[in-house]
Amino acid sequence: MIVKASDFVFTPPPQLSWARRVLIKPCAGYPLPYPVTTSPKLLNTIIKGIRKVSNADILIADGTPSGESIYPIYQALGYNFHHVLMLDIRDSIFIEVQNPLPHFYAVESFWVPNVVLRSDFLISITPFKVCSSSGRFSVANLLSLLPVSKYQRSKSGGWGALYELGIEQVLADLYFTLPFDLGIIEARRKFFYTDDPTKGEVEDYGKILAGEPHEIDIEASQIAGVDCEHLKLISEGSVQLEG
Repeated sequence: MIVKASDFVFTPPPQLSWARRVLIKPCAGYPLPYPVTTSPKLLNTIIKGIRKVSNADILIADGTPSGESIYPIYQALGYNFHHVLMLDIRDSIFIEVQNPLPHFYAVESFWVPNVVLRSDFLISITPFKVCSSSGRFSVANLLSLLPVSKYQRSKSGGWGALYELGIEQVLADLYFTLPFDLGIIEARRKFFYTDDPTKGEVEDYGKILAGEPHEIDIEASQIAGVDCEHLKLISEGSVQLEG
């Protein structure tokens, strides 16, 4: 689904009404407003939509590339929502989860926060971001759910160990290991960057994309005019699981 941002109303899919715990994963790793991070306006729209059909617990969870507390960033971004629990991924208990692909691309298992595994409905909400020649949409947004403490290569933090394996292959593996129900891409603006994810060029677009994460990311990559290797690998991996 692609709609004008001004017309966007979040209509929860039927299965969300059965959930007792809904987890929202924004892009919130930096104390900078949209389009670097997910806007509080869109998060509030999603939360209100959920409340129309469900009294489920709503959690918002993310982590920082530095491994430091995310709570000051939540505050800086204006993430203050009624009856919503704000969580820092680094405070989670992490459980090793096996990749279900018979022939994984780079990672046989991931350390996954238990709060994700214990949630009934998972939503990834991210700005429309393009890094060099690859999209960083709702699937790539899942990377910061993984603990920096287990994947960093230096004291500066980050997920260097995963980048060394080939981040496109890692993202494909992560999609299957950590399946999210819904991806929402905030494309009121397109954000293009290279090395620094906090600095780039902005282009107005005025749309919101929503759907199954892999499918909506493919649409976003077509809009951006980029080929995302991890999306192609996900298509191939789906054939593995069907076989």
